[in-house]
Amino acid sequence: MPAAVNEATPDSDLTIAVLPGDGIGIEVMDAALVVLQQLQLQVPGLQLRLQHCPAGAAEYQRSGAALPAETLLACRDADAVLLGAMGLPHVRQPDGREVTPQIDLREHFQLYQGIRPAYLYHQTDTPLRSFQAGEIDLIVVRESTEGLFHSRGQQIATNAETVDDTLRVTRKGSERLFHSAFRLALKRRQKLTLVDKANVLPSMVLFRRYFDQIAKLYPDVQSEHMYVDAAALHMVRRPQSFDVIVTENMFGDILSDLAAALVGGMGMAPSADIGEDVAVFQPCHGTAPDIAGKGIANPVAMILSLGMMLDWLDTAATRSAAVLLRNAVSDALQDTTTRTPDLGGNCTTALVTDAVLASLRNN
Repeated sequence: MPAAVNEATPDSDLTIAVLPGDGIGIEVMDAALVVLQQLQLQVPGLQLRLQHCPAGAAEYQRSGAALPAETLLACRDADAVLLGAMGLPHVRQPDGREVTPQIDLREHFQLYQGIRPAYLYHQTDTPLRSFQAGEIDLIVVRESTEGLFHSRGQQIATNAETVDDTLRVTRKGSERLFHSAFRLALKRRQKLTLVDKANVLPSMVLFRRYFDQIAKLYPDVQSEHMYVDAAALHMVRRPQSFDVIVTENMFGDILSDLAAALVGGMGMAPSADIGEDVAVFQPCHGTAPDIAGKGIANPVAMILSLGMMLDWLDTAATRSAAVLLRNAVSDALQDTTTRTPDLGGNCTTALVTDAVLASLRNN
């Protein structure tokens, strides 16, 4: 939560850096901004200044920089960053790796808290048919600057026959992650599950040791340990038993997608990447070039990411807007015909957005 933002700060002084990105990122961003425009009409005092910034694979093709210097400066100076989706499979760096500016943002600004909520809005959206709306409600907190992603920047020789990826765990990185996860659990159902592989990996033994040290500072939170393979099993068998899950970078990458599948898929999965000074809000899904331009992308994850941003900005107006937004999404999704093809429906992006807008106006 930014220290500079409080009840005395007019929302008109808040600037949002907008990075639509590539593929369906542009389309779902357009949908979210239409919803924001409606919120600004309904919520007194909600007036955010938007600064559109170039970034992504298309920008890399155009200028040679996926994150131009002026975009990084805008993200640094903004009160929050709203991002669509970035990267395209066919746009790669000279060494063959895909252009991934969203990961570069995490590392550049040390956005160590990867917040990945999974909430079931309607029972028809989960493959676990015994669960009702609201019964799956968990958050995966993913460490986003270390772990197995730490060595992703290494160069691979063209004739290499062996490559080692290093899983990095540090006291600083672990402690700041665990403090944020415990604070989040305190605001929810006061339960935190550490997911690791401490039975095999020495790095995870250290990860768990730091967790246990921090846990002593939060006696009101029930904490537990779980190996990552067991966590994957239990997330499917009894997802209602999880509140907040905290884990390493790669484990979090995988488990957050599993969590999304439990509530309808990536089109229903918002996220935030939060550091000390910068916070980025984006849908968990990618750019989906196979459906880009067809007008059928699911805008819900992007709209919910907007809601997460409004909550995080933490003024009276933004908090009110966030509540209105979540209620509107929930209301719109009660009509099971309001579904894009990823959820088995035949709605367009515009029709789902219109349903959310209609619910907003009714509120």
